[in-house]
Amino acid sequence: MIFAQTQYQVRFEWGVRGAEAIGHDADALVWVDVLGESTPPAVPSTGSGTVPLVIGGLRNRRAVAEWVLARQGDRGERFMVAVVAAGESWADGSPRFAVEDLLAAGAVIDALADLGIDYCSPEAAAASAAFAGLRNATGHLIGASSSGRALTEGGRRSEIDRAIELDVDSVARESVGRA
Repeated sequence: MIFAQTQYQVRFEWGVRGAEAIGHDADALVWVDVLGESTPPAVPSTGSGTVPLVIGGLRNRRAVAEWVLARQGDRGERFMVAVVAAGESWADGSPRFAVEDLLAAGAVIDALADLGIDYCSPEAAAASAAFAGLRNATGHLIGASSSGRALTEGGRRSEIDRAIELDVDSVARESVGRA
């Protein structure tokens, strides 16, 4: 598939369809949904079993990168990672861009690069550059985003404050995707 980004160690895409496109031959899929409540995608199966699904974000970006590095060390060879920003949905179910997920996915990719896992697709490189260039404004941008404003107006500002904390969680949480 042309959109699979298979030649790259670190890949980036959007939503469930993106996960299907870039996750089918990855060694792990990192699902990033900062402010939403989306269900992670179905986890692809490979000849060696089910692809691990890790929940990533600003809070645990370094932990996710360290988890990937440890798996790569265990294998003794390059470990392919598909980073997927969940995005949001319009009322009709069609996908909607979510800046919070772009920045957090970029943060995970940036943390991977910090550890030397940096053979990125152009899509992953652009997401990483978005975070790196806007790192100091990330909290403001997420709070001012459409999703952030909706949460604030709903009295849920504390969820934003929690979500924008950087590197405060030391665990890369594995999850089970939908069936």
